[in-house]
This record gives sequence, structure tokens and C-alpha cells, in this order.
Amino acid sequence: MIAMLRFDPQPRAIAGLVLGVALAAAPVQHLAAQPQPAAQATSVTGPAYADLVDLAEAAQLVVRAQVRRQAEVRPDRAPGLVPGHARLFIEADTQALIAGTVPVGERLRYLVDVPRDARGRVPRLRRETVLLFARPVAGRPGELQLVDPSAQLVATPALEARVREVVAATLAPDRPPIVTGIVDVLSMPGNLAGESETQLFLRTASGAPASITVIRRPGQNPRWGVSWSELVDQAASPPARDTLAWQRLACGLPDALPPDADLARSPSAQRQAAEDYQLVRRDLGPCGRTRTAV
Repeated sequence: MIAMLRFDPQPRAIAGLVLGVALAAAPVQHLAAQPQPAAQATSVTGPAYADLVDLAEAAQLVVRAQVRRQAEVRPDRAPGLVPGHARLFIEADTQALIAGTVPVGERLRYLVDVPRDARGRVPRLRRETVLLFARPVAGRPGELQLVDPSAQLVATPALEARVREVVAATLAPDRPPIVTGIVDVLSMPGNLAGESETQLFLRTASGAPASITVIRRPGQNPRWGVSWSELVDQAASPPARDTLAWQRLACGLPDALPPDADLARSPSAQRQAAEDYQLVRRDLGPCGRTRTAV
């Protein structure tokens, strides 16, 4: 599903025309050549990077739209509604198709769940610019189904730029596979005291190879890196935070080594493997996901 998406790296205003495949035909590779807003050089508040990856990979369409009107759905007609939330029927005007190959009309309709404020009131979204992560509804032009009930984000230039980077990364031909666990671990001592190498072979959703190598040398800080190929690369480096490679590891690796994954026979090698794995986990930090993966 996701492999069929295309990415439009530049915002486009809609002037009474139906959005079609041509609107989203700009290839992902063009993103690197586009100048990035200055805001990208500073930290960006908002949804966690892992949340944006989940939304982007679940969506067939990513759309920027402006809310035209809203109507609250009666609670008895809103199954699964979380307490403290309201379900809204939204009509919105399409502003830009950020990703997708499905034609999208200039007027959109969809349902979204939003939290009520401290007084129990529903927020007023009219004229609000939002980013939608959605799928088309078969046989109903102009209707969207959000990938989860709250997959609508208030748009800002900084957030949209971040979403565009995430979309481009998830559509890149060389994107790293989704990591689902650890297959095997092997720690081997070196010829010198304090020298060792630990190799962790990862399980991925697609079956593509991936591995982590931790190197220790006397008088040096331990170093590690990830390889997304069949080659175990001792020169590999850790992924930068808030990149797709980082997300694959931070969100896909378990907190501790599975007992059945360690191939080492000696207790000292097993302890070294566990220590090296904890080094990797500490360097990666928490996944940071705040919403259920969709």
C-alpha cells in the first residue's frame, strides 16, 4: 500500500480543480534538492517523530485542508468514542495533497475525534488548517476515513515541513525495514584484554537483513553501528535521532536481549552481549511514541 504513494515536496494551492495523480507526481528524490525552512534547524514541538512515522506509513493520503464547518455527532451514534472526547463531522477545503496517488476533490468530508476542554466544550475548528492522514472511501468521492479516529493534526509550517520529511523517508527506495526483534546475538572476545565484538542480527517485517555491531577496544570508548545489508559493517555508525533508521531501532528493539537469542556458550560472553545491548538501548533512548501504532 505505502509503496504506491508519491510525494509532492512543495505545497500547492488548489483553485477549483480536482486533485489527481499528476498533482502528486513529483518524485521523492527531489526532496533533497529543496531548501528547507529555517525552522527546521531548531527543535520542533508537536507529535513525536515515531507518531508521525506511524501515521505516514498507515495513510494512503496526506492532505492539508482548511476546516469549513463542523457538526458534533450524537454520542449514541459514535461507537468507540473515548470518554472526554467528541466525534465531529467535518467539511473542509483541500489546500494541498502532500502524498497520495488517489484523486482528491476540492471539498472533503470526514469524521474525527477531538478532546473536549476542561469545561467539556468542543473546540471550534472553523478556519483551522489541519493535516489529515487518511484513506479514500470507496465509491464516495470527497469522503475520507482517517487512519485512526484522531489522525488530524493542527498544521503549522514547521510541522508540515517535518511531515514532508517523514513522508519522503518512508517512501524512499532505500528506506530501512521495520525492525520486529532480535534473531541471534554473538559476542566474541578479542586478542587483547578489554577487546570484544558483539553482533546482533535483527528480525525485520520484510525479512530484509539488518544487524548491529558493538566494538570495544582497549583505551577507547565502545562504539556501535547498524548495517541494513547482509554485510556486517564494523565501520557503521549509530543513526541520528529522529530519523527513520533511528525509529526502526528505538521502536522495534526489545528492552532486553531475548534469552534464546544469545549464541554464546560462556557466561562471560553472555554478560558482555547483555552489556553491549544495553549500551545500544541507552544511546537510542526511548521510542517516544505517544499514540497507538496504526
